[in-house]
Amino acid sequence: MLLAEDPNGHHGGGGVLDHDGLSIDDSIPIHPMGIKPLGNLFFANTPNARRYTGIVGQLPDEMILHLLEYLDVTSLRKLASTCRFLYAFGQLDELWKALFLDFRAEAVDWPFSLYHEYMCENDDESPLYLFDRWFVEKMNITIGSQDDSVYWPPDCFGPDLFEVLGTERPAHRWLIVGPARSGSTFHKDPNATSAWNAVVQGSKYWIMFPPSSQVPGVFVSEDSSEVTSPLSIAEWLLEFHAEARKLPGCIEGVCKAGEILHVPSGWWHLVVNLEPGIALTQNFVPKSHLTDVLSFLKNKPDQVTGFKRAIDSPFELFVQRLEQNYPELLNEALDELNQRSERKKRKWEEAVGTKTEESNGSGGFSFGFAEEDEEEVP
Repeated sequence: MLLAEDPNGHHGGGGVLDHDGLSIDDSIPIHPMGIKPLGNLFFANTPNARRYTGIVGQLPDEMILHLLEYLDVTSLRKLASTCRFLYAFGQLDELWKALFLDFRAEAVDWPFSLYHEYMCENDDESPLYLFDRWFVEKMNITIGSQDDSVYWPPDCFGPDLFEVLGTERPAHRWLIVGPARSGSTFHKDPNATSAWNAVVQGSKYWIMFPPSSQVPGVFVSEDSSEVTSPLSIAEWLLEFHAEARKLPGCIEGVCKAGEILHVPSGWWHLVVNLEPGIALTQNFVPKSHLTDVLSFLKNKPDQVTGFKRAIDSPFELFVQRLEQNYPELLNEALDELNQRSERKKRKWEEAVGTKTEESNGSGGFSFGFAEEDEEEVP
């Protein structure tokens, strides 16, 4: 970062003319503090403000910023007042957001009055999105088929098998509030659950892909435990939307107030509010995806989320409760789970055997078809 120190009080390092005789400063917006990319140092004819920072000025910008992240509010304010160079660092929003906002995954832990003020006044490219998982308890409302219920899960999805866990089920329902442009980047719902999302007010744009899709601009770790998208929602839409919507299985659309969208287990999805809105969402386990959830709980225990810490084995707990309430359904799901495991084992043995034969110079051409009910692996 180059911050010029002009003795006359003007920022910048002198005018530079382009080949048409126009000042570059006339065509490129000037940072309010006169900050320019470090490459301008070679052409600047005024002192660099870095020279007045003492020993700190010997550090690269990235390291200075990293060190400032460890300061509390008072220390950051005092250090930023020592010189113009550090004052410029002290104006970065990222430093102050880290001090004042308690971030969860794409949500903030704020009182609603503060969030409502932010929601009405912000002009952020990617506004903060409010998730409240305790809204039922806070409002003391009833959910379900009772006469005094405020709402009930749509009957078309069938029974939610996670209900057998009672109060031990993982976090599963949220009241969602957000301004225009707020939303969720690409993700799959937790624990291989399915979900429904009901728009109460406003409208939302959705784009979804089947589990095995490789979504452009989204990077997944080998074990699928980490999903990285280096772009904001707006940047992804500008850079990759046109390419992504051409992928096989892509589904997109707009949900308006009074409409409900279903997100099947394992599907990638991105959602963005087209206007200020309110929605209700709930994760659930339908019969059709019971095997997927059991497989996730059993084979990816380090990725299971939402359960209370006192629960040592969500898989064993879920199997135990299903055995008491849906024994036949459980047996069918466990049989299918074993079949999947056997298919993967055979594939591995065939692959290893083929490599061994090739290394020994033996073996011939083989041809086969995949099974129709073969599990999609992201």
